Amino acid sequence: MSLAAVSGGVTHRRVLAIALPMTLAHLTTPMLGVVDAAVVGRLGSASLLGGVALAAIIFDMLFWVFGFLRMGTVGLAAQAVGRRDAVEERAVLARGLLVAGALGLLIVLLRTPIESAALSLAGASEEVNAAVRDYYAIRIFAAPFTLANYVVLGWLVGLGRTGRALVLQLGINVLNMVLSAALVLGAGWGVAGSAAGTLVAEIVGAAAGLVLCAVLLGGRLGVAKTVLLDKARLIQTVMLNRDIMIRTAALMFAFSFFAAQGARAGDVTLAANAILQNMVMVAAYFLDGFATAAEQICGSAVGARRRADFSAGVRLSIVWGFAFAVLAGAVYLITGPAIVDAMSTSPEVRAEARIYLLYAALLPVAGVTAYAFDGVYIGALWSRDMRNLMLASLGVYLGVFLALRPLGNHGLWLAMLAFLLARGGFQALRLPALERRTFG
Repeated sequence: MSLAAVSGGVTHRRVLAIALPMTLAHLTTPMLGVVDAAVVGRLGSASLLGGVALAAIIFDMLFWVFGFLRMGTVGLAAQAVGRRDAVEERAVLARGLLVAGALGLLIVLLRTPIESAALSLAGASEEVNAAVRDYYAIRIFAAPFTLANYVVLGWLVGLGRTGRALVLQLGINVLNMVLSAALVLGAGWGVAGSAAGTLVAEIVGAAAGLVLCAVLLGGRLGVAKTVLLDKARLIQTVMLNRDIMIRTAALMFAFSFFAAQGARAGDVTLAANAILQNMVMVAAYFLDGFATAAEQICGSAVGARRRADFSAGVRLSIVWGFAFAVLAGAVYLITGPAIVDAMSTSPEVRAEARIYLLYAALLPVAGVTAYAFDGVYIGALWSRDMRNLMLASLGVYLGVFLALRPLGNHGLWLAMLAFLLARGGFQALRLPALERRTFG
């Protein structure tokens, strides 16, 4: 019997039933960066704030390269739901956890060269690098647990269990924020306290996630070896994960390139950009909730061969995404200065952030179609096309940056706007051909 909790038909209510819980769950993730920035920002040092921001971006880049563990799991589980294949629903979770554990241990073993490469690419000041090293030395050991949490979250979403996914993600992130604040300000651990809070929260979250999965599966997480190692499924999983990994690496390169250019402009610009990026990420996670709805709805529609449901999922995820993006942009235009002041006590950082505040308001609107179509492509398992279109968009991003480089930080922000618009535009143009290929 299938474990899926999915109602029939695609309506506004169904989209919101998936998107809103996941929006709340996703929203707490960038809030970790906001809390870290606010807590460390209270120490009054631009170098410490810039160091924590840069370290967080390094881990985002490192872990999000393995975002296929969540995204691929959603698509595979959702399509199994559409086919009503209960055995494969279980196998998707088991394969994902196996891969997550292996990759997490590999990251830990390679922690020294990863740190050296990241700091070399960032090109920040020595003061910022010192803060990064303190943070990195602790948080790197969270890798196996973080990747396992990706798999569990993706599996729950793919099965339509977004309420349970929300509770699990909220628990991890709230615990992280509480521990970080307590260890940095209460215990006086500084940057190390922020990293330690994240490590403990990821360990607790992984344990809780495994217990939750075991309960849903009647106490058994394992599957038959023949099912787990099914050749066709393994090839599909490897190819899917490869394409999503390349796509995610390109995406994270774009964000890390953004951070590196800010670092080269000085500690104040780096800190200001970090504050604004955190604001943008808060809005982006609203959009990611609707992308998640598209992943589940479009994936199950492909599995069940329901073209009408697929089209409705695409349309409604974009409509609701635009509504939330416009709202977020308006909020930032009105309350942005107050948000900046709350996140830093440095007058220089506050003044610098205000100069570029408009971009933080525009980016969510520019990114609506990019996020929505990411969800559609992931659910439909169109990973090769998503990979290729992301690489093309990255070329647009770098080209615009080079053309606008004389504009300094303004040119950097404009290049990011162009990147988001290109992602959504390219995917929209490709969609009709892929839909005909999939549904006939």
